[in-house]
Amino acid sequence: MKVMVIGATSWGCTLATCVDRAGNDALVLCRTPDEAAELSAAREHRRLLPGVPLPDGLTFTADPSGAPPAAVIWATPSQRLRDNLRIVLPNLTPGDTVHASAAKGLEKGSHLRMTEVLEQELNLAGREPRVGSVSGPNIAREVARGLPATTVVASADEADRDRLQQALNSTSFRVYTNEDVIGVELGGALKNVIAIAVGTAVGLDTGDNARAALMTRGLSEIARLGVALGASPSTFAGLAGLGDLLATASSPRSRNRTLGEKIGSGMTLSEAMADNPHVVEGVETTRVVLEVAESLGVDMPIAEVVSQVLFEDLEPRQAIRVLMERAPTVEG
Repeated sequence: MKVMVIGATSWGCTLATCVDRAGNDALVLCRTPDEAAELSAAREHRRLLPGVPLPDGLTFTADPSGAPPAAVIWATPSQRLRDNLRIVLPNLTPGDTVHASAAKGLEKGSHLRMTEVLEQELNLAGREPRVGSVSGPNIAREVARGLPATTVVASADEADRDRLQQALNSTSFRVYTNEDVIGVELGGALKNVIAIAVGTAVGLDTGDNARAALMTRGLSEIARLGVALGASPSTFAGLAGLGDLLATASSPRSRNRTLGEKIGSGMTLSEAMADNPHVVEGVETTRVVLEVAESLGVDMPIAEVVSQVLFEDLEPRQAIRVLMERAPTVEG
């Protein structure tokens, strides 16, 4: 099948590589003809995925017109998804197409999940809102190199889930399906906040026990909010919940954990973000998730201290004390 990946990001190029490995035709939509020509000639994303060859089968283009793709995977940062939809959709040939978000975040202002943004913009463009999500424990560089990895595709429609699975599944990238779109999306978005907390603990050298506690209690926070928004509790014990959290909070290649490490080592947020070519989704997600949690009366103490460290100049070591001095309670 023909699959178009929107965004020549590290994850976009990686997902296009997965499409190629699955035996499908992969097109990567770039921002400009110059970017498309550079990637096509180099067969390597030298800025975001240096040293990782891109398959010869990938087509890089700045023109989304042509025969309609069977699937479109949106691999742009979450806060730019809506703008990209408004740019691309008018030039994308209508057809029997499933649209899937690979972004992990919640939209500022609207608090919408990415599939909800997709649905809104597809409806406004007069397109059928067939949408899904791709999320899981996926460090882009490892997946791009062909190391064994798994992910989840979620959609309310079984046929759309199957199509997305067929678009990406290969011997190195095992794709599972799930009908719980809410849980899959929230697991992917919220784990970034907890990964910042874990990274901060690494920077402070607080030890393995503290990191384990942050991941475990962080997962409880994610599940609490997810269930309040209509997700299935079981989703958070799977790849899109626990799996993604473990990868993002444990890997030194994780952008969110790395940001936390720098802050725990004494950097400010602006210093930690300087010269970083990648978008760190957890920063903006922290703001949004707390607004959502407050509106629902959901307690998220780890997310709260992450926000205070990032935006209110709370000293990281004091943040640990704030968490440790909370009133004793039951586990749940």
